[in-house]
Parts: sequence; structure tokens; C-alpha cells
Amino acid sequence: MKKLLLTVSLIGLTSVLNAQWTSQATGFSDASRGLGEIKIVNANTVWGIAYDGSGLGTDIQEFTRTTDGGNSWTPGIIDVGNLTLKITNISPVSATTAWVGAFDDVAGLGGVFKTSDGGLTWEAQNSGAYTTTGVSWFNIVHFFNENVGITMGDPIGTGLGEFEIYRTTDGGNNWTALSAAALPNPLSGEYGYNGGYDFAGGSLWFTTNKGRLYRTTDSGVTWTVSQAPITDFGAAAQNGTATFSDANNGFLLKNVVSGAVTTRTYATTTNGGTTWTTPVAFTGTRFIINYIPGTTTLVATSAAVPVGTSISNNNGATWTEVEALEQRGASAFLNGSTGWCAGFSTDALTDGVFKLTSPLGTENFENTNTFKVFPNPANSVITISSTNVDSYSLTVTDLSGKIVMTKSLNGIENTIDLSTLSTGAYLFELRSDKGKEVIKILKN
Repeated sequence: MKKLLLTVSLIGLTSVLNAQWTSQATGFSDASRGLGEIKIVNANTVWGIAYDGSGLGTDIQEFTRTTDGGNSWTPGIIDVGNLTLKITNISPVSATTAWVGAFDDVAGLGGVFKTSDGGLTWEAQNSGAYTTTGVSWFNIVHFFNENVGITMGDPIGTGLGEFEIYRTTDGGNNWTALSAAALPNPLSGEYGYNGGYDFAGGSLWFTTNKGRLYRTTDSGVTWTVSQAPITDFGAAAQNGTATFSDANNGFLLKNVVSGAVTTRTYATTTNGGTTWTTPVAFTGTRFIINYIPGTTTLVATSAAVPVGTSISNNNGATWTEVEALEQRGASAFLNGSTGWCAGFSTDALTDGVFKLTSPLGTENFENTNTFKVFPNPANSVITISSTNVDSYSLTVTDLSGKIVMTKSLNGIENTIDLSTLSTGAYLFELRSDKGKEVIKILKN
């Protein structure tokens, strides 16, 4: 839901931060139209699919598109012939051609639909697939180029039936079901998620309710599967997201929910998700996370308090706040200086999406190491030094998130007594008027 978040504390933020994102109008006449997904084709062509951000939960079959880098956006209807179907995701390959997936959230089923005229008309494809009521659940569509694409749905058949995956090499005119030999067997009761996938560096991954990642590196011909350090990517009690910078390097945010408390940890991979580091405490404050492709830079946005943008230049180990001015939703980046993130429309001429107008991290974060903390590992004492802040606060937490120390500090150098702390790893959060840094310290 669109909220007005203008406070005195926000007015004082620098113009450099304000310049990072520039508001653009998605063209939707309805207020509080959000974008659930943004897909970039190139610097000029971007597509997005809409959702109802008013809080009413109305099913929306709408998209918007720009072909001039966001100077103008043209909205349209995704006419799939059935208003009860929900749109899963969009996969565009040009200014005129895109595919969407759609499904019935009661009976499952669903299918894939193509536009070749910029969204004016949509044509159903592969109509013989996803037809088993209550069993066939359409999840994703993805095209690797204008000819080669796949669709994926939940396992079908008796016993451990395979995931329902089809592949086309002629733009969707003809589709072939993948054989059992091309797919690892699902676990008992395993299924995928609507829109639950990522694509980077020529690889595609989709996530399951068993915390597993199915991966293809050859445009859907063959697949492998691996276990992530999470039991379920989409359950209420435990869920998470996996995003990849390239074919090898990825980041996983894991959320464990207990009542009103959510404990977040993260892990990284350097081999495409085959293995992951042991999850450690996540120190960020925003949870919609995407890589700038081909880098170790992650951008985190948030449409809920605290709104705004954070950036990590080291695969999520530490985070720095960029700005806290507006609700920032789903994001997508072509590179470090071209990207968009979702907002909410006010009317057809106002708001709805934000364009990156200066490189995130270039002016504000070339030198993010305001503080030096040493030695690391440490024994009984540790020194914190800084030459460009007058005062700052220190909060020390263990990896469970428990606060074990807080201090208010001044001056260039301070020595901290660690003798009362147990052996192990701790997170030092250092906050000043220049931002926040989080540094992991090992206590011997």
C-alpha cells in the first residue's frame, strides 16, 4: 500500500542521496499500482507486471513497458482470457515480444501466453500442458532468447512424478516435455513456487519447498539439484530467496519466523549453489535483494519500514544505507549505473517506478571503511580507529542476535575490553552521522 512518508529527519538527507533514484510514471491510472517484477531487456527496453498495492488484494492482470529508457511508460492489459488466473512472471526478449505465465490458485493448471506486438494481444501456447486439475501447477516461464524457452510446473504423475517442464526452440510454436532422464527426481511432496527462480550467467535456478535448487546450464536441456541451507524457500515459518551474480556466485537470505520475531541469516556460494557457506547473522535492514550482475555488490530495497535502499559491496557481509526516502520495491539492474526499482503509482502521470540516475556506491561508497577495528582475531582488547567522524555508537551482538555490549565513543582511537566475552564470533555495528558499518570480529 502506498504511504506518505515525509518526516523532518528525511529532509536533511543530502542531494547526492536524492539523486540516486528518479521517479518515473508507470502510466497506471489507478493509485497504488505496484510492480511485482521488473525485467530489463536492454538500457532502453524494460517490462514490469503490476499488482494491487492498495491493500484490497485485487487480482491484477496488467503490465507496463518502456522502450526509451523510462522517459515514458505504456501500461496495458495481459489478456489471458480468464480473469481468475494469476500472473506468475514475465519474460521479455525485445520491445515487442514477451511471455507470461498464469495459473489458477485453486485448481492449479495455468499456462503460458505470448505477445508479439508489445502487449496489445496475448496468445496461449502449449495448451495441452498443465491440464491435470489439482496436480498441475504452473510456476514459471523463462526465455533464454527469442527462440529457446522453458516452462516449469509442479511434479505430476503417480508416486514421485517428475517436475512438469517443457522446452521450445521455435519461440513457443512447439513444446516438448522433458524426459525423466533429464531431471533429478523430486523428493516426496516437493513442489516449486510461482515465479520462484533466478537467471544469471547462462544458468537458471528454481527453488522448492524442500529448500532445494534445481539448476540448468544448457538452456533447460539437462538439470542438476542441490540442497541449500534452508528447509523451505516459501513456508510461513521458514522462507528465503536466492539470487545470483553470475553462473557461480550467489547469495541466500534465510528467514526463520517465530511469532512476531524473524531471525535472518545469510549464506553465499561460489559454485552455482552446489555448496554454501554456513549461514551467519544477516546485519542488513532491507530484504528485497538483488545483485548488480557480475559483481559482488548487492542492493537491498524495502517498501516497508525502514523504507529505502542499502548496498553491500562484499556479498552481504556488511551493509551501508544509501537513502531512506521512499518505498522501494522489486528491483532489477543491467549494470552498476542502469537499473529500476518499483514504487507505487499516484496516478497515470505520477510515480510507480524509480530509475537509477547515478551509480549506486560510486560517490557515496568508494571508501566505505570509515572505521578500522584491530586486531582481528582479538584476545582481551580491540582497538577502533577513525579519522573522519567525531562521535559514534558501538553495538556488539553475537551471531544469535543477542546484544552483548553497547558504547558511545568519541575521538580518533578507542580501546575496547573484550575480556568478559566468550570465545567466538561477534558483529560490531558502528553507527555515525556518515552511516553504519558492521564488522565481524573473532574473539579468541
